[in-house]
Amino acid sequence: MTSQDADRPGLAGTANQSPTARYQGVVPDATMAPMRERFGAAIERVVTSCGQSSVYVAAHAAHAVLEWLRDDPSQQFNYLTDLTCVEYRDPELPFEVVYQLRSLTRSADLRVKIALDGDGPLEVASVVNLWIGANWLEREAYDMFGVVFRGHPDLRRILMWDGYQEGHPLRKSFPLRGRFSRAEQTRQALAANPEAHYSMEELSIAEAYGDLPRDMQERLAAGEHGVVR
Repeated sequence: MTSQDADRPGLAGTANQSPTARYQGVVPDATMAPMRERFGAAIERVVTSCGQSSVYVAAHAAHAVLEWLRDDPSQQFNYLTDLTCVEYRDPELPFEVVYQLRSLTRSADLRVKIALDGDGPLEVASVVNLWIGANWLEREAYDMFGVVFRGHPDLRRILMWDGYQEGHPLRKSFPLRGRFSRAEQTRQALAANPEAHYSMEELSIAEAYGDLPRDMQERLAAGEHGVVR
């Protein structure tokens, strides 16, 4: 590292790390040692593959671990890059909730995983109170995978409509063509009264107003927006 690099935020603290640890996501001892000391058995294991490390955390302690990673001055993982889920085809492998963290100050990345029993309740604590950007990410994980995020301020579907009855489309058990026929899917979509949940702008249907069913046109023209249940 050059003397100029030493003055750049995030590089001075990584001068003694290997290129792999600095740029490819291997969890350094500066994170793992204090994490294990503070949370003990709640840090289940660390798996490294293709230069990327994943820290597995017990579900009951996940929120506390993530909060520590964000707030501890030695960690500062202050940016939630992504939140998603993984369900493997092998039924013996656990269902995973995945958090991709970034320390903007330290130029470091960390992946945290919560392993859940795919046949049991898929439930973890919400992290919206830690990263406001988790709001829609958790809603998407709920919508597509069925994960319940306790404490989420508005946990409802975000890609499918609220009355969608076919389950969670990204689960391995979900049929390729859905559970209902195309005709039944269309009927349910038209009967869902989407204008009760979304504004005209959100539906992006202003230019296609004339193609809407007559009853929907009448409700929109009357300014009816229904009640979200």
